[in-house]
Amino acid sequence: MMYKTVRVREETYRKLNELAAALREKLGRPVSLDEVIRRLIADRGIERLAGSWEMDSKEEMEIRKAIEELRSRWKPRTA
Repeated sequence: MMYKTVRVREETYRKLNELAAALREKLGRPVSLDEVIRRLIADRGIERLAGSWEMDSKEEMEIRKAIEELRSRWKPRTA
């Protein structure tokens, strides 16, 4: 296995350590910064954004109305 040195700012290092501490608590075992970074890289899927958009009921209705309008204009292709 090959290791490389990576330079990060002090603030970045602190945040990585905070994430490592939270992950240690969740997993109940020691966690390396390498594991934290690998998990951050792997967690790039859209599902990690779930719940991050706070929408009020007015905005929801506007979106639903726009979707209904688009669906009403959609015509399936025929071969």
